Amino acid sequence: MKALVIVESPAKAKTISKILGKDYTVKASVGHIRDLPVKEMGIDIEHDFAPRYIVIPGKETVIRELKKAAKEADAVYLAPDPDREGEAIAWHIAEEIRDKAKKIFRITFNEITKTAVREAIKNPGKIDEKKVDAQQARRVLDRLVGYELSPLLWRKVRRGLSAGRVQSIAVRLVVEREREIEAFRQEEYWSINAEFEGSNKPVFAAKLAKYLGQKTALNNGAEAEAAVSDIRAGSFALSKIERKKKRRNPTPPFITSTIQQEASRKLRFTAKKTMMIAQQLYEGIELGEEGAVGLISYMRTDSLRIASEAQQAAREYIEKTYGREFVPEKPPVYKSKASAQDAHEAIRPSYMDKGPETIKHFLHKDQLALYRLIWNRFIASQMAPAELEQTTFEITCDIGKNKGETVFRASGSVVKFQGFMALYTESTDEIMDEGEAVLPLLNEGELLKLLELQPRQHFTQPPPRYTEATLIKTLEEKGIGRPSTYAAILSTIQDRKYVHKAEGKFAPTELGSVVNDFLVDRFSELLDIGFTANLEEDLDHIEDGAKKWVKIVREFYTPFHEKLSEAAAVKGKVKPEDIATEEICEKCGKPMVIRWGRHGRFMACTGFPECKTTRPLEGEGQSAEPVVTEEQCPKCGSAMVVRSGRFGKFIACSKYPECKTTKAVSTGMKCPLDGGDVVERRSKRGKFWGCGNYPECKFVSWNKPVPGQCPKCAAAFLVEKWDKAGNVFHMCANKECDYKAEVRKEEPLAAAG
Repeated sequence: MKALVIVESPAKAKTISKILGKDYTVKASVGHIRDLPVKEMGIDIEHDFAPRYIVIPGKETVIRELKKAAKEADAVYLAPDPDREGEAIAWHIAEEIRDKAKKIFRITFNEITKTAVREAIKNPGKIDEKKVDAQQARRVLDRLVGYELSPLLWRKVRRGLSAGRVQSIAVRLVVEREREIEAFRQEEYWSINAEFEGSNKPVFAAKLAKYLGQKTALNNGAEAEAAVSDIRAGSFALSKIERKKKRRNPTPPFITSTIQQEASRKLRFTAKKTMMIAQQLYEGIELGEEGAVGLISYMRTDSLRIASEAQQAAREYIEKTYGREFVPEKPPVYKSKASAQDAHEAIRPSYMDKGPETIKHFLHKDQLALYRLIWNRFIASQMAPAELEQTTFEITCDIGKNKGETVFRASGSVVKFQGFMALYTESTDEIMDEGEAVLPLLNEGELLKLLELQPRQHFTQPPPRYTEATLIKTLEEKGIGRPSTYAAILSTIQDRKYVHKAEGKFAPTELGSVVNDFLVDRFSELLDIGFTANLEEDLDHIEDGAKKWVKIVREFYTPFHEKLSEAAAVKGKVKPEDIATEEICEKCGKPMVIRWGRHGRFMACTGFPECKTTRPLEGEGQSAEPVVTEEQCPKCGSAMVVRSGRFGKFIACSKYPECKTTKAVSTGMKCPLDGGDVVERRSKRGKFWGCGNYPECKFVSWNKPVPGQCPKCAAAFLVEKWDKAGNVFHMCANKECDYKAEVRKEEPLAAAG
């Protein structure tokens, strides 16, 4: 029997081909083969929102090869990823090859291992039409919003703008957080720390918890100094010692959202980079003579379920590596949230004999870092809880005023048994306290000696700006989007220049704030977080068969279209007010203002239209909104900012024109020739990328380099290319290698028209 297996990517095809052997032909569709047309909406609103799919330009050759292979095979197994997007790819392939194939089956597996793939072949199924409907509903909804709302933004705000159904919610969160920060009013408060010595070492620190019978509320320096004066004259006794034993349980294995958050905190990866590297680990890494091996389970999941076989393998590994006492009595069970799609497992390693240290020489730096993170998190999740003893000292200060007690508190903990903490502890987004003290062995009631008393001034802090980790966490908590969409959401809102990231934190651009305010004003329901979360649940219900996709789309579209018509009927453009300045027009002497225009803010004369004097806000050719970086100027120590000039973006000192230090923007890639930073440059021929050590190093690329070793020939990096239809591909930088893979596509930026 001759069989054909069709997957999405060449890397995945290579790994599966090695598993199945010569009786199976494995081919890749290289992502989607059909989609809605780019230059028109492609949805028949009058006939139940029927979508019109076309072959993606450039995929004709792929389809011909798939049809030819299907005709020659006795059976076709469709094996794209086990999610909605993968199900849709399988359905589109089936529609194209149906007249050529003898039998068509759908197979899915959670990991690309010999056991999982062969078991799937033994038990084939059929395409899940309900899952296809759920994907189609999301695609249609996003297309309706993009293609109907974008033209309105063109007319009301600025040409070339786009709006997305879920992305707009993310922008709203960033805008509203920024306004909370702007509205925040700082308040002063004081704390008092003491250092005590008892009958045994070490000395220890304690914090004032109660003063004259009241919880500490020292509002200014005068109150703090008065308290210090009272306390310094008092005597101190260790009035209470409280010891508690605590168990700290390990955190669950990763799901899509938590791996993006933790990789952001621990590795400083963007969500997009995390998912790209996870996809490589899932689809297969070349391990020398062993060939391509899928190292992790499927990375787009919101389920915390772990297969019993994987748990047993982990328990055996833990006992062998750490000892019997580190293995819990029963395998832990982690409860997924109610909306989780339990068809998949959590993210875990595929093989217990392929630890990070044993295969690290086959992985590039970022692959190893993410694989180690996944490995440690999973193994730790299957280990015994940590056991701690927490001790609290309560120190009473007798200040002789009989107005209520004054109390200091100190706490510390001792790890009695490390458990999972021997391997892994989760990072946190919050700023932690200075740490718990190591407390001496003392007796209740003994007198203490005051060594130091220190008042400290503090100020309340505004809510922090969102990082990638905290924005993903908030989106997940509010039910906005799904695991597979978070990376695309964060990339899209930056690409559209609605938000920018400075020092790893998101802030809205003025354009983002203007667009957000317009949408909130005119389309309040579209940007309502509860409404959007309910719509996500409706998509889940389409998948489980409880609701029909056409009904859900119609219930959304009818009021949306009415609001659209109302907004279009309102005359005039939306733009922020002019900002007054102290500058005077050099031509007519009237005041200059900062005005809003097609390309952002610029300086203009208030005498317009009689006087047409204008100039760029930051100097000729530079951006009106420079973005602050984490770098410092090597000459004057000031912050460096990203600006735009006639040759593209560059980094410059924020003290310009006093300090004229500049440098090129690094892409984050290292030069394959000398290890220097690869930077973006421009010439008369257009944009290109080269080594920052030019002219010593002559490395140059006319295509954007992207991180990742070529899975086919092991070339140091890949390059990004676009076809005429707007599809993005990653290709090998080595011209003699034919590796090419379509980047997983979410809803593209909508075209207006």
